[in-house]
Amino acid sequence: MRCGTQISYFSWPGAPASIGPTFARIARNSEAAGLSSLWVMDHFFQISMIGPPELDMLEGYTALGYAAAVTERIELGTLVTGVTYRHPGLLAKTVTTLDVLSGGRAWLGIGAAWNEEEHRGLGVPFPSTRERFERLEETLQIARRMFDGDDSPYAGRHGTLDRPLNVPAPLRRVPILVGGSGPKKTLRLVAQYADACNLFDAGPDAMAARLAILRGHCEDVGRDPRDIEVTALSRLTLGTNGGTSVSGNEIRSVDEAVDHYARLAEVGLDTVILSMDNNTDDAAYELVADLVRQLEPVTAAAW
Repeated sequence: MRCGTQISYFSWPGAPASIGPTFARIARNSEAAGLSSLWVMDHFFQISMIGPPELDMLEGYTALGYAAAVTERIELGTLVTGVTYRHPGLLAKTVTTLDVLSGGRAWLGIGAAWNEEEHRGLGVPFPSTRERFERLEETLQIARRMFDGDDSPYAGRHGTLDRPLNVPAPLRRVPILVGGSGPKKTLRLVAQYADACNLFDAGPDAMAARLAILRGHCEDVGRDPRDIEVTALSRLTLGTNGGTSVSGNEIRSVDEAVDHYARLAEVGLDTVILSMDNNTDDAAYELVADLVRQLEPVTAAAW
């Protein structure tokens, strides 16, 4: 099993002047601890689950470009980009640029968008749920074409690209992660287009139920579900006082965290992405490194 981390809070003491140095330190500590990936939310206002909109929030791709410059190996992506925020062709170009400059470490994480407050605040159109999912499917089609070097014209319901040229090409075929667990639309798009899905850590039973639905969509489109990497976002704070996972289980040690994620692997989890409340604590990364070492040999079961 692989472990990544998500950074979603930036209102650190001394902000905004402290944000750059602190973000760089977290990125370097994450890489040194053996975490395989670093993710930021693609939001422009802080989200209500974390705090009021007036808290500090970084633009996602600028932040990832900075992270690329201060690291060497860790993979980089948004968890996840709202499809409404950027024109599909420009989004694919942005992610490709990140991939080229980072040495082939970029992911495209994408979803249907939901935060109406920041759309209206910044003057971004917020269409109906139906239209957002239509746009998501078109964006997935366009991104796959551009990552593969296909610059033939594209005509969709919501956009026309006469020549989606993408030069320089990404250093690898950028993997695409679709975030969300909606059974009818989101998981169908995962089955049809994505290299990975992202679910919340709500425990083994909930994950098994979602993956059963995804397996059905894979069967419908003739896709081997083993080709899809299963990731989950999990709140975990490892420290001298223990931590808490998002599923509500009290985690008091690295060993208990290993047991928790091993149970998720039994139903199909490949990668856990940690949201750490204490990610500015340098000492915490010794425990994170221990978690990474113990989870490395854990293998996801077929789902």
